[in-house]
Order: sequence, then structure tokens, then C-alpha cells
Amino acid sequence: MRVAVTLIVLVAACAASAQTYPTKPIRLVVGFAPGGAADIISRAMSDPLTRALGQGIIVDNKPGAGSSLAAEFVPRAAPDGYTIMIASQSGMIVNPLINKSVAYDTQRDFVAITQVTSSPLVVAVNPSLPVSTIRELIAEAKKAPGKLNFATSGNGSLPHLAAALFDALAGIEMVHVPYKSGGLSVQSVLAGDTQVTFATSPSVMPLVQAGRLRGLAVTTRARSPLIAGLPGMEEAGLANYNLSIWYGFFAPAGTPRDIVKRLFDATVQALQDARLKEVLARDGTEAVSSRSPEDFAAFLRGDAGVIARVIRETGARFD
Repeated sequence: MRVAVTLIVLVAACAASAQTYPTKPIRLVVGFAPGGAADIISRAMSDPLTRALGQGIIVDNKPGAGSSLAAEFVPRAAPDGYTIMIASQSGMIVNPLINKSVAYDTQRDFVAITQVTSSPLVVAVNPSLPVSTIRELIAEAKKAPGKLNFATSGNGSLPHLAAALFDALAGIEMVHVPYKSGGLSVQSVLAGDTQVTFATSPSVMPLVQAGRLRGLAVTTRARSPLIAGLPGMEEAGLANYNLSIWYGFFAPAGTPRDIVKRLFDATVQALQDARLKEVLARDGTEAVSSRSPEDFAAFLRGDAGVIARVIRETGARFD
């Protein structure tokens, strides 16, 4: 009888907590220094999210180890909805797959709230390369396997994964040339040191528009509403290819379902803000929400499967 009474009291307390949540500011942990993509998104979202929740958002930068330090910190916070994290597939999927020393497990230590953004990469080439379409690039690569090379922002980066997936699905073999940053990889293609790059829209589209690089496609299945003039991969001739850089919100495992739902609803509302969409669009980023926390969790499992398969089947090195 005492056990039953205790359970009733606990359930009632949780319900009351969810109904009044939030009663104080919420800390949004960012695993990178100020000025990066995750930080820009977080600060752009803070005002509309504050209005949706009725409490302030405190952006808390905890950079280090490719966001792993932040991902190890957040699960240790109380699962009460007052500490959440913004992260991409680099932190939540790639890092745990390629770095066995990380002290967190995405499925075990976090509960998914919602996706918040999506940014396709752009496949661009040096204009001296005699290709104008994805089909022509694939044909050129098949003429001499291992002759063409592609530049990215480093081993294990999303552009590297995008190119490895492209090679696997197209049945070609291009040589990876990793650089220390996206800017350096784009400069190498401009200089003709490398021929192909998979890079972010802001880093290549001004050069494409100026005629200094040639854009072939975006890395999503369909065209992007933010990148005019470039086809999606399906239209370009490579079926089953679909990859973008996404960010999402996460809470510590054990956060009550009602609080997760409150955070989800508020975030979806915030993502409708016109000013937010304008700020994100400048960086080639689209505001995107999941249909539900469960839908986002399923999306994560699917994305993890794709990335794990790319690493396993291509033998690509991500160290």
C-alpha cells in the first residue's frame, strides 16, 4: 500500500512539474566556440525560443574535442529540462563511431527532442575539369580510377563522409586530400591542386556565381530552396544519395516525456520565426523540424546506419 501511495505521489509530482515547466532560464550547451555554425544557430534561436517558452535561453559554449566535451557534460546534468544541447551528426553519430575513447553513447545518454536545421553540401569542381554535371563527373572518374582527387575539411568531416558515400554509390574511386579547414580545401580546388570538393554553400557558392568554380549539384536528394540553379542528386543522376549537415536539440536521458514534448512544441514554434529563417538562410541553412521527438530518434538511428555502412564498406580512414 505504501509503495502504491509513493508511486501516486511521484507521478503527481512529475505531472505538476511538467505543467509548470519552465520556471527558470534554460541552458543551451554548444560544443563549439562562439562564431561557429552551432553557436550562430543557437543565438539566432534564443529570442524566438524565449518567447515560445516564456523563459530565457542561456547559450553556454563548451568547446573541445569536436563537441565531445559538451556531449560528455550534458548527460551528467539533472534530467529536468533545464540543460539541453545542440549537436550535429558529427558529434552524435560520427565521433562515437570513429573514436572509441569518447565517454558517451548517444542512444544511452540522450533523448532526442527535434532536428532544427538542415544544410546541403555543394559538389563543385575546378573549371578546367571537363565536366558540367554529376553524370559527367562519374564518367570522368571511371575513365581512370584513382586519378581524380577531392578536397575536404579533414578526415572524418561531413564533407569526407559525403564524398565517400558518393564514391560508393557511383562505383568510382577518387583520392581524398584532407585539409585543416573548409576554406583551405576550397582554395586548393581554386588553385587547381585538387579537382573536386564537397563543401558548404557559403564557402563555394560565391565562387560558383563568379565563375571561379563550377557547381554540379547539392548533396540532398532534391533541390535546395536556398541554393538556386543546382539540381539535387536524384535529378543529377545518382539515385539513393541524400546527405546534409543537420543540427538538433538533445536532453539528458531520463528527461520526462512531457518536458521533452514541451521543448519540442516550443522549438517547432520558434523555427517558424521569419527573422530566424532569414539569418539561417544567409549561411545556406534551412530551418527544419521533426514531426515528433520519436521521429527524430528514428531519423538518428537511420543516419547512424548509413554512416556506419559508409565507413565499413568503403574502408575510408577517418583518423
